[in-house]
Amino acid sequence: MSSEDANPAADERSASLRELALQATASWGLRAKSISLIKQRENAVYRLQTEDDKLFALRVHRAGYHSDAALNSEFVWMKALQEAGINVPTFLLSQSDSVVVTTSHASLDAPRQVDILHWIEGDQLGSVEEGLGENGEEITKIYSVIGKTMAQLHIHSTTWGTPAGFTRHAWDAAGLVGEMPFWGRFWELASLSPEERKLIVRAREAVAEKLSELPKTSAHFGMIHADLVPENILISGGEIRLIDFDDAGFGWYLFDIATALYFIQDDPNYGLAKAALISAYQEVRELPQEELDNLPLFLLARSFTYLGWVHTRPESIEAQELAPMLIEMCLAAVARYDEVAK
Repeated sequence: MSSEDANPAADERSASLRELALQATASWGLRAKSISLIKQRENAVYRLQTEDDKLFALRVHRAGYHSDAALNSEFVWMKALQEAGINVPTFLLSQSDSVVVTTSHASLDAPRQVDILHWIEGDQLGSVEEGLGENGEEITKIYSVIGKTMAQLHIHSTTWGTPAGFTRHAWDAAGLVGEMPFWGRFWELASLSPEERKLIVRAREAVAEKLSELPKTSAHFGMIHADLVPENILISGGEIRLIDFDDAGFGWYLFDIATALYFIQDDPNYGLAKAALISAYQEVRELPQEELDNLPLFLLARSFTYLGWVHTRPESIEAQELAPMLIEMCLAAVARYDEVAK
């Protein structure tokens, strides 16, 4: 998702978020030399340079998206991944030894949670928004890295025991197609036509029935990144580093694969990217064909989440602009699933 186009209200909100971010640095005993916005989507993420020239990533979270317990659990899982040899950012504890600090700004409608991570150098593996391009060797390289990295993460999830008090959202049947999906009641999106709504409601029922049949053992279901796209993999000196665990939660491992592939399905080189990802994944971790056959199911479920995303942000310029494309992609996912389900 790209950042919202500039407008006076958005500019004022961005300025307020930046002021809040600077205000929050005092809780870590940091003195800012500069702070610059990296992206503003679910969270506002800043590059923070301190007066002693240390670099950090500072996140101002969307109000009400995660509880403090859920953010602390994100820290716990990332720490476990780091200890297992998977390169991820590390958190900086505040002066009160907490991961998250909540602070307010007079111009914002709710207090905001803030956390700070040590800066990770590296170049993005790629960009979905720019498309796959025509370089087959590069496409294979990028999606092989994604497949291998994802398999390593899933292997860790199969053996990792969640500690007491650990809490994260779930990309399970309830979180995807239940009465209150994690990203919103997608079938109520106002811009759906009556016929489109009817098709999506029917597809939701089919997905719910199928998901209820799938196993949720540790071999199939566990902690997943849920946004392992090229933008969230950094390469530095040949080392692979994962970032942006904001969507991480419990889910089927195949949902992770579906997420990585979702926005490139209409690209002429999609087949090449998909084959590279799956082949690299299978070199590291077993993925039986009978399980892989459910990929269209999870691509459809993923499409629902993006409709929910725009449905719950009617005031967002970005959501308004993306809605037509996301509806079209969802209807295409319905058609593809219907075809393989025959």
